Amino acid sequence: MSGEAEQSPGSSTSSSSYSSSKFRMTNLDIKPKILGGRERPVYKHAQHTHKAFESLNEMRRMGLLCDVCIIAGNQELHCHKSVLAACSQYFYAMFTNEMSESKMKCITLQEIDPTALSLLIDFVYTSEIHVTEDNVQTLLPAANILQITEVRDACCDFLQAQLHPSNSLGIRDFADLHACQDLYSYAQTYTEQHFTEVVHYDEFLSMCVDAVCKLISSDRLTVTSEEQVYEAVMSWVNHNLPARQNCVEQLLENVRLPLINQEYIVQKVEEEPLVKANSRCKDFLIEAMKYHLLKTDQKPLYKTPRTQPRNPIGLPKVLLVIGGQAPKAIRSVECYDFQEERWYQLAEMPSRRCRCGVAVLNGLVYAVGGFNGSLRVRSIDVYDPLKDTWNSCPSMEARRSTLGVAVLNGNIYAVGGFDGAAGLDSAEYFDVRAGMWRSMTSMSTRRSSVGVGVVGGLLYAVGGYDGASRQCLSSVECYNPLCDTWSIVAEMSCRRSGAGVGVVDGMLFAVGGHDGPLVRKSVEAYNPETNSWIAVADMHMSRRNAGVVANGNKLYVVGGDDGSSNLGSVEVYDPSTNKWTLLQSSMMTGRSYAGVTVIERPMM
Repeated sequence: MSGEAEQSPGSSTSSSSYSSSKFRMTNLDIKPKILGGRERPVYKHAQHTHKAFESLNEMRRMGLLCDVCIIAGNQELHCHKSVLAACSQYFYAMFTNEMSESKMKCITLQEIDPTALSLLIDFVYTSEIHVTEDNVQTLLPAANILQITEVRDACCDFLQAQLHPSNSLGIRDFADLHACQDLYSYAQTYTEQHFTEVVHYDEFLSMCVDAVCKLISSDRLTVTSEEQVYEAVMSWVNHNLPARQNCVEQLLENVRLPLINQEYIVQKVEEEPLVKANSRCKDFLIEAMKYHLLKTDQKPLYKTPRTQPRNPIGLPKVLLVIGGQAPKAIRSVECYDFQEERWYQLAEMPSRRCRCGVAVLNGLVYAVGGFNGSLRVRSIDVYDPLKDTWNSCPSMEARRSTLGVAVLNGNIYAVGGFDGAAGLDSAEYFDVRAGMWRSMTSMSTRRSSVGVGVVGGLLYAVGGYDGASRQCLSSVECYNPLCDTWSIVAEMSCRRSGAGVGVVDGMLFAVGGHDGPLVRKSVEAYNPETNSWIAVADMHMSRRNAGVVANGNKLYVVGGDDGSSNLGSVEVYDPSTNKWTLLQSSMMTGRSYAGVTVIERPMM
C-alpha cells in the first residue's frame, strides 16, 4: 500500500480526480452565508493601523526599507516616502509630481527648524506630539510649511489657551504672520475685550503708532468709559515722549472725545500740554464740547466718527455669585453660564464671607470686606478665573460689611458699610498699581446696606441705612474723582436700604430693598442728564440684599431675601420692553447678601 492513495469504499475514482472533487466542494463551502437577508459583516481589526504604524516607526528607527533622507540643519531623518506622502500634502506633492526631489535620496529643507522637523516626523509615525511654550513658535511655522494641519491646529489651540493681556497682541501678530485666521480672530477679540489690561504691558507700549490707531479705532473695544482709551493713548505717548509727542494728533483722531465726561475733558484733556500745542487736537476738543452742549434728543443727529458709541461684541460670559448668607455666611461660589444656561460650582473662597462687595479689574475678581459669621472684616479675597484659585491682597483701612464696591478709572472704591459698631460715611479706594488703599472724602451721611454704581465717570451711592438716625434712606449722592468731592443728587421716590444697583444704557437702576419691615419689589431708574428718577416695572418677587449686575443690555437680579427666607431665583429686566422674566434655572443654593459680577467665560 505504500505510495498508494487511500480510496473511499465502493469508489473506483483515481486519487487525482478524487482530490479535484474534494477541492470543488471546499470552494462551495466558503461562499458568503446570507443570514436574515444580510451579508455577514466584514471583519476589521481595530488595532491593525496602529500596529502597522508602530512597525513602520520601528523600521524607521532601524533604517529598514527607508527610501529618503530628510535633512534640516544638522538633523538627518531617514523615512519612508509613502508614509510622509500619506500624512503631508507637502510631501505628497513633492514625491508624486515631476519634481527633481521625487527621485532624490536626500532632500534638504531650508526653512524648517531642525528640532521642529524631528518632532513632526515623529508625529507622522506616532500621531503624538507635545506642544510646549518652548517649541510652539518653531513648530507652528514648520507644520504650516509641511501642511500637517493637525499639528498646526494643536499649536493654535495651545496658544489660544495661553492668551493673557500681557501676550495677546504678540499671539495675534504671530497668528497673522502664519495665516492662522481663527487664532488671529480670537486673539484680536480677546485683546479688544481685555483692552484696559492690555495697555499696561510692554506689547502695547512697544506698538507702532499705526497699530495703536487701528486698535483704538475698533468699535468692539470694551471699556467702561472712553477716558480709559484717552489714558491708554497718553500712556503710550509718554512711554517714549521724544519720539512720540508728534503722534498725539493722529491718535486723538481715534479717541471718541465727545463720549468722555465733560468735566474730565475740561480738567484733564484740555489741560494736557501736548493737546494744547496742537491745532488739530483743539478741533477735536471743540467737537467734543459742542456735542456736550446739545440736548439729549439732538445728540444722535450729530454724527462724526468720534460720536459713535462703541459696540463691543463679547466673548461668552458667565455670572459669578460669591459667598452670601444661607442662612449663615458661606464660602460657596456658583457660576451661571449664559450660553449653556446652566449653573456649576467654582473654587470656594478661603473663608466664609457674606455682605461683601465685588469688583472685577484686570481680569481678577475682588471680594471686598463683608462678614465672616462672627466679625466684620477688612480683608479681600482675589479670584483668578483662569486658574480657578483664590489669593489675598492688601486689606482695607476700615472694617466694612454691607458696603458698596465699584470700579472707577482703574481703581476699586469701597463706600460706606458697617464696621460692627456703627454705620460708616467714610470711603476709600484701592490703587491697584501701587498695591495700597488710599483715603478719600467722606459722604454727607452714614450709609450701611448701600448700593453703588458708576455712570459717566461718576460714582453714585444709593440709599442705605443711617444708623445714627435709625432711618432707611432715599437720598443719593455722587462722587467726582477728579475733585474728590461728593454732591447730593435727586432723591429716590421711596426709602431703600439693601437695594441692588445696576447700570444699563447710562441709566442707574435701584432694585428692591426695604424700608423697615416692608420689602419692596419696586424698581426705579435715575437719568444723570435730567437728574431725575422714574419708576419702571416691578419685579415678580419682593427682594432685598439681592445681587444686581448688567450683562449686555439687560439687568440680572440674583437671590436676596423676601423678609422671611433666602431666594435662589434670578430675575432679568429688559429696558427695551420694560419687562421682568424669571430665569428658568435657579441657583443651587438660595442666598442673600451675595456678591455678584459678570466676567468672560474662563478658558481653562
